[in-house]
Amino acid sequence: MSSLRSALSRGGILVWVLAAIVLALVLGSVTIGGRHVLPVGVGRVFATFSDLFSQFLTFSIPLIIIGLVTPAIADLGRGAGKWLGVTAALAYTSTLFSGFLTYLVCATTFPRVLAGSSLADVEEPGSALESYFTVEMPPVVEVMTALLLSFVVGIGLAMVPRGVLRKGFIEFRAIITKLIERIIIPLLPLHIFGIFLNLTYTGEAWAIMRTLVRVVVVVLLLEVVILGAQYCVAGLAGRRNPVKALVTMLPAYLTALGTSSSAATIPVTLRQTRRNGVSDAVASFTVPLCATIHLAGSTSKIFAFAFAIAWTQGIDVSAVQWVGFIFMLGITMVAAPGVPGGAIMAATGLLTSMLGFDEAQVALMIATYIALDSFGTATNVTGDGALAIIIDTMAGGRIRRGGSAREQDFDPMAYLDGVSVTGLVSSEELAASAKESGSQTAG
Repeated sequence: MSSLRSALSRGGILVWVLAAIVLALVLGSVTIGGRHVLPVGVGRVFATFSDLFSQFLTFSIPLIIIGLVTPAIADLGRGAGKWLGVTAALAYTSTLFSGFLTYLVCATTFPRVLAGSSLADVEEPGSALESYFTVEMPPVVEVMTALLLSFVVGIGLAMVPRGVLRKGFIEFRAIITKLIERIIIPLLPLHIFGIFLNLTYTGEAWAIMRTLVRVVVVVLLLEVVILGAQYCVAGLAGRRNPVKALVTMLPAYLTALGTSSSAATIPVTLRQTRRNGVSDAVASFTVPLCATIHLAGSTSKIFAFAFAIAWTQGIDVSAVQWVGFIFMLGITMVAAPGVPGGAIMAATGLLTSMLGFDEAQVALMIATYIALDSFGTATNVTGDGALAIIIDTMAGGRIRRGGSAREQDFDPMAYLDGVSVTGLVSSEELAASAKESGSQTAG
């Protein structure tokens, strides 16, 4: 038992999610004497938890959007000179290319690949396992209101000097990141277990799994095409052999497959990027930055599964809505936190507000995303090497350590300690306040 627990701990969220899905499929399918091996009464306990967690997730989504998107827009707006802006623009362009390419492939292939796989008759959540009780947790604001508020405040913070409001949003971002890391992500496997257990009781889980296997094949092929396109552009821009450059980045790809973390892969990505002939200053600037803002692989994966679920469950989404979803998803990916599952958690608000997904469809999206998380991460970090080649060619040696990349050395904690005083209270006022405090103490 201890060895199993140790293996689950080392595997991270991916292993827990896969274990939850398999366990739900087994317990929901096996019957003894015509009765499920897991009694309905016990199943309703998990259904109750899933319902409560879904309510909490609905409450948290607008807070996640405000807490992540607002400071991200503010940081990119002020930036570290033009090269941060250029890198962010390239990352966003790459993300949009990934999204639109995936849209084109999905629109042309899924009608054939998913023919006869309609899941429109999937029963509503709770139809087999009803929750014992529910607690309404309405969000503070609507999702679209949260997005608009994030844009307005983020742009405003980028235009005014740093002050108390910026400090507040940096602290709020830290709170939201901890909320995702410590509460939402750890409880996701239990939530997914409850959702899949309910689907298994209704007899729909296996049909869903068979459908998603076809989508996985398309997604993995798309990841290869995306990387090929990125390195072809980088090869043309930097006059390098794109195949050789891509092969050089394979250690980063394989490392990301094992860690499922862009941040943990940075040392390997940095080393391989330098071996591709990128200058040390440019590599040190672009690789850590792109590990946060360049999520082309994640964008492709989220869009493909969203399109598949919408297609198979009869959700009417127009072409204009899909295009808007891609643009908004690109912005959301820039703001996504660097934690396992952070990208899909940041995108859940768009899935519900722009595509009309319900809680079961969102849970399905989360499960499928995390199941392929390592492949998306590997595509993300490998693509960072291509962007580094392009930036290195464009910069032509104008990026130096301590120069244009100075913003990357910004210490937010030191800023939090000083921002409430620096720039707001003069030294004379501080001296007068100290003198006044001393006289009051003496009195």
